[in-house]
Amino acid sequence: MTKVKTGLDVWVEQGFSALKGKRVGAIVNPTSVDSRFHHLADLLAGSAGGAKLAALFGPEHGVRGEAQYMVAVGEARDRRTGVPVHSLYGSTFESLSPRQEWLQGLDALVFDIQDVGSRYYTYVYTMALAMKAAAKARVPFYVLDRPNPLNGVAMEGNLVGEGFRSFVGLYALPNRHGMTAGELARLFNTQEGFGCELTVVPCEGWRRGQFWSETGLPFISPSPNMPTPDTALVYPGMCLGEGTNVSEGRGTCRPFEQFGAPWVDTDALLARLAKEDLPGVAFRAVGFTPTFDKYQGESCNGAFIHVTDRQAFLPLRTGIAIFQALHDIGPGKFGWRADAYEFVEDVPAFDLLCGTDQVRRGIEAGWPLDRLVEGFSAQSEAFAKQRASYLLYA
Repeated sequence: MTKVKTGLDVWVEQGFSALKGKRVGAIVNPTSVDSRFHHLADLLAGSAGGAKLAALFGPEHGVRGEAQYMVAVGEARDRRTGVPVHSLYGSTFESLSPRQEWLQGLDALVFDIQDVGSRYYTYVYTMALAMKAAAKARVPFYVLDRPNPLNGVAMEGNLVGEGFRSFVGLYALPNRHGMTAGELARLFNTQEGFGCELTVVPCEGWRRGQFWSETGLPFISPSPNMPTPDTALVYPGMCLGEGTNVSEGRGTCRPFEQFGAPWVDTDALLARLAKEDLPGVAFRAVGFTPTFDKYQGESCNGAFIHVTDRQAFLPLRTGIAIFQALHDIGPGKFGWRADAYEFVEDVPAFDLLCGTDQVRRGIEAGWPLDRLVEGFSAQSEAFAKQRASYLLYA
């Protein structure tokens, strides 16, 4: 197996020559490490390439990754480098973008964070909003690219509708988009008209058809509830659970791969899912007690998702089938999340995650699974044509 070089590894080999003599800000998290596990912040603080680290910017979960999902991150100083840390995930939508005064005096803003290939994952929107702010401040923007763990070929899902935009779907992407962060940066910059002075440093050795296990790279958890590449594989469907009262396994060792609630009849659930003949997946009965989040300390019944063929597996169709089944076997007990979600109060969280109200309305109306996802494939196919000119890898 040929080990893939990330954009950061490429820059390390080049001695960070692109940053020589520049004051640099860096948008980072725990995944921002090279092949020797040296963190980008520490490399820059050590004057790599003659650069000067002036500031760090922390996305959701923070620079060092300690915060849980949807928990505001405050201003601080990085304990290792001593430079100021500016939060890009506070308590308002405005807090998601860098302030112009934070960018003053910077000669470059660098983004180096591992994405997981699903449109709900907020880091690529942090990148996009930072690009927009950097363009306004006339600060050049660099993306150090990393592989898409789900491969760069397969796509699935509908595009986010105009009335359903949020920080889990800020632009019109399908649920599984098959692009890297660097490719998305190119797409956003052109299609959203940012006008950013953008440079993407591509990976070396990554091919579009590769899953994470084929890259030779270690998987570093990019967020507290994304512990393995297997988690990422089911995430394009199972993140929908955040819009329901069903536990998506947070507070357990295998979030998103297992799901349930105290009221779930597991036998009925498994029987219902068997009827859908979902490709590349099998389910087994499971019980768990979350240590935090939904049903903390309560015994839950549910199922564990075993992907048996990752090429055939359709994570979004599977996730929709799961929550349809839970709705149907739990009348009066299953519920949609009703409180504000990702800074939006007037649209149900499930609809924001779906990018449409078609799925929720259809589940409530008793539509068959095929009708719930009607039109989704055509939207993914249209996106495939739209993204073609922004791709960097064969």
